[in-house]
Amino acid sequence: MARSEQPSDTGLTAAEREALHLLGLGLEHADRGFGSLVTAHHQFGRAMDRFDAAREQLRAAGHDELAAHLRDAILPAGAVGDRWTYELVDDCRDGFLAEIVAAEAAIREALADGKRHVAEQRQQRDWRARAESEAWREPSRE
Repeated sequence: MARSEQPSDTGLTAAEREALHLLGLGLEHADRGFGSLVTAHHQFGRAMDRFDAAREQLRAAGHDELAAHLRDAILPAGAVGDRWTYELVDDCRDGFLAEIVAAEAAIREALADGKRHVAEQRQQRDWRARAESEAWREPSRE
């Protein structure tokens, strides 16, 4: 979009401001997704610790074949193909997540001098400007 389209007081067009807002939201969702991946990594790790403890109990109870199956087929296997969850976490962090963080930062730098949350800043200014009092400044908002 051309910069001639209704620029805001920060010099951004509405489309640029919206694009930056969407990129910021995208990063927030990616952060949450990454957090879920880390949570899954921890949960799978805890599960495997229990399987290893069960293996020891099976061996102690004389069920060597069952314990051997856990030792040889289950415990060394990956959660996704032959990959362990720590590998997925690292690949996501160092690959896709790093790329989208860098892309968002470069676009934000090019359009808004690196400023974050330009849409929210505009909304904050607008809402405060239209307020008929400064009650929002008071520490206790009843």
